[in-house]
Amino acid sequence: REMKEQLAALQDSERGHTEALQLLQRQLTETKSSAKSLRATIGDAFERLHRFLRERQKSMLEELEADTARTLSDIEHKIQRYSQQLRDVKEGIQILQDKLSETGRHEFLEGVALTSDRIKGKIHETNLTYEDFPTSKYMGPLQYTIWKSLFQDISPVFGLVPASCFAGTLQAVWAEPAALHSGRCQAVPAALTLDPLTAHQRLILSDDCTIVAYGNLHPQPLQDSPRRFDVEVSVLGAEGFCSGVHYWEVMVSEKTQWMIGVANETVNRKGSIQIQPSRGFYCIVMHDGNQYSACTEPWTRLNVKSKLEKVGVYLDYPKGLLVFYNADDMSWLYTYREKFPAKLFPYFSPGQSHANGKNVQPLRINTVRL
Repeated sequence: REMKEQLAALQDSERGHTEALQLLQRQLTETKSSAKSLRATIGDAFERLHRFLRERQKSMLEELEADTARTLSDIEHKIQRYSQQLRDVKEGIQILQDKLSETGRHEFLEGVALTSDRIKGKIHETNLTYEDFPTSKYMGPLQYTIWKSLFQDISPVFGLVPASCFAGTLQAVWAEPAALHSGRCQAVPAALTLDPLTAHQRLILSDDCTIVAYGNLHPQPLQDSPRRFDVEVSVLGAEGFCSGVHYWEVMVSEKTQWMIGVANETVNRKGSIQIQPSRGFYCIVMHDGNQYSACTEPWTRLNVKSKLEKVGVYLDYPKGLLVFYNADDMSWLYTYREKFPAKLFPYFSPGQSHANGKNVQPLRINTVRL
């Protein structure tokens, strides 16, 4: 009997090890495949960037050659005209000098009228001024100018943009952030507004619904509705997403507390709410003045090197990806991988402000303006 039990235990162990090896083998294969795909994605993104820079260089050089040819042609025409005018002037001077050298009074007087006719048209005004070559187009902060044109090439739009509509990308390439560089589409900073009908009564929204702050005064007399948060000081974006690729940025500077991310359309908005994926919220949070975490279960501490000033939120709904970035340098912060069950709305909470002046700054939706 003891031997049978040992045999059964060994057989269970064999099955467990076999399954573990199969799992590891699958993981090995998938890791190699993912790495290969990411190498291609990164290479494609930088090739697009290089192609844009080459095309921009070619365009600038062609424009420079056209300006040079036009300026040289204009100068050569002016040289020809002024050379002819100079010959006319010299001829007029010679005519008058010859006339003035005549000694006979009678001959001199007889030739005055003829001489006057001969020098007509030989007197030309010289109102030429020096014109600088248009170097300012090609000098100044040239790298910054090119950067601006590159950013315009991926001009702000909302939602999905075909890859054919852009030539390059500025975002940093990372293992997770490589989602930003799929050949299928590109998401870039876009216009986004807040939905006043979802805002907690203590939240104050700007007239254009792009800024939200916590008000220390009494709650505003706003009509309650199932859409409005009544305990959590939160507000949702006005537009939700159930498809496509999207990206927006939020200014979080000079704050000691905030929470941003996305929420399912069906989340509970009444009473105290746990902000976590199982409740339909996918967020990151700043807390305790200088700490950052992803609102997982339990929270996951984020490795943030310096205080965040601007946060980028990237949503690829079909792939179930939600990626957060430090939008100043596009360094990666955190990634949620989920099969989203419902329409998602951008989520914002500026946190409570305090009488001592802490955390009084608002959250601002950042729109790229070039």
